[in-house]
Amino acid sequence: MSVNKVILVGNLGKDPEIRTIDSGDKVANFSLATSETYKNKDGAKVTTTEWHNVVLWRGLADIAELFLGKGSQVYVEGKIKTRSWDDKDGVKRYTTEIIGDKMTMLGKRPEAENGNDATTTVRDSRIANSDDKKSDLPF
Repeated sequence: MSVNKVILVGNLGKDPEIRTIDSGDKVANFSLATSETYKNKDGAKVTTTEWHNVVLWRGLADIAELFLGKGSQVYVEGKIKTRSWDDKDGVKRYTTEIIGDKMTMLGKRPEAENGNDATTTVRDSRIANSDDKKSDLPF
């Protein structure tokens, strides 16, 4: 058995880039920063940041276009995918992306009363529909 599952909570480094491909499907691309803070051996606080390339399709791309912007905090679930291509000079290039199938917008919305956090969870409908069906998997 193998599992390819990623869960990230972070902040967008820039506004999502939205495009529509030839099939009419919409795709959103954005960078997501995740940070970890710890104390080093001298007791100094150290923060490290990792950047992740996130890709959302169809309905999730629509939500990203409407509601996400630089600095937005999101929870993303998906899988890791590495792809390659040859650039204009014939050099093989690689990129690793997180293909999101679930996203929750975190943080406060203006409508949230009394400073309570308000969250909205959205799942790729293609994935959600397949979750409703019984699986042949033994677990």
